[in-house]
Amino acid sequence: MVQASCALHVPVLHDEVLAWLHPGADGLYVDATLGLGGHAQSILERSAPTGRLVGFEWDEEAAEKAAQRLQPFADRVRIVRASYADLVPELGKLKVSGIDGLVADLGVSSLQLDRAERGFSFRSDSELDMRMDQRKPLTAAELVARLSEEQLADIFYHYGEERQARRIARYLVRARQTESVTTTKRLAEVVAEAVPRKDHPTKVHVATKVFQALRIAVNGELDNLTRLLATAPEVLRLGARICCITFHSLEDRIVKQTFADNPSYRVLTKRPVEPSVEEVARNPRARSAKLRVAERT
Repeated sequence: MVQASCALHVPVLHDEVLAWLHPGADGLYVDATLGLGGHAQSILERSAPTGRLVGFEWDEEAAEKAAQRLQPFADRVRIVRASYADLVPELGKLKVSGIDGLVADLGVSSLQLDRAERGFSFRSDSELDMRMDQRKPLTAAELVARLSEEQLADIFYHYGEERQARRIARYLVRARQTESVTTTKRLAEVVAEAVPRKDHPTKVHVATKVFQALRIAVNGELDNLTRLLATAPEVLRLGARICCITFHSLEDRIVKQTFADNPSYRVLTKRPVEPSVEEVARNPRARSAKLRVAERT
């Protein structure tokens, strides 16, 4: 989810999502990644006066800010502090058996990236945390401290598509034998030391893929996405649409393949919808966004 602030936040591919989802009055919709509530607000506005929405958000601070933003729609919205992976059981608790559409805007919000204490970014120094749901016990620092060189390399390679995965893991294990690697700054330094200068990317920080990989591992993001897509047809009504916005190839591949292989889905976007040049100019974090849409059959 690419977000700025609660007051200024306009979600990525905002108009495109509304066009494909086409929310209407009397509909019941799910925002599986509520964030700061940008998509949710627009869906509630478009489905006025009686459309309803259930928003899933496992980040406590984001859920609180979204609740403030959506206060004008309080009687039509319900916020669930849970992962979208638990879509079906959580809707069951609310006695919801069918929904008319779902949007999942995947990734990390600016609320998380821009808060140093959350440990998601190498742009400032903080403890290596990376938990989206801070009720969970496992942090990135713990993974870095206890996993073997081979396990770390696998995470960096499979979740970050990092070509230097084994070299970085070797340097990291060596570094932690001298001093614990528990901060974002120190991890970024080790990665920079491990990757030969000639192989440093020019447009992004050399540690970008390693940070992505650890974040995915800490939060089980790919497993959660796979579970969401596998179970969503159980609650999507016939003709209901599911809109998924991804920000890296691992997520996009899962969405693309699941939509194509699951007979409960009919693919509506043969090619992913991408943000316009104007949107990327306004919000550079939108540059890698891809929207895929399917319909429940």
